[in-house]
Amino acid sequence: MEFRKLGKPVTGPSKELDTFPTPKNITLVTYTSNELTSFCPVTGQPDFSTIVLEYVPDQLCIESKSLKLYLWSFREENLFAETLASQIATDIANAIHPKRVKVEIQQSVRGGLQLTALAEI
Repeated sequence: MEFRKLGKPVTGPSKELDTFPTPKNITLVTYTSNELTSFCPVTGQPDFSTIVLEYVPDQLCIESKSLKLYLWSFREENLFAETLASQIATDIANAIHPKRVKVEIQQSVRGGLQLTALAEI
């Protein structure tokens, strides 16, 4: 198995997700990050979000450095939080074909509103 990102110098974001075989007895994987950023597609205002990614693996797991670079790739994109949650869930599902994937995006409060978007496949 050869990783495209792990153990190599990286200078920017990437949409590539590296994977590895699911270890024996792993039934749930959860990642949490408060470093997800994007822009509102209407106002151009920056959106700062926390993501909770949870999946039940089948044959493959996501390698964490490639996931970090993948999340970084949204930094310059104009997406509603709902679209962002759906896109990430779809990309994870396409990369590893898990038994289940859930992506929760919690945007930082803006204009007095807290937004949480949930996508499940």
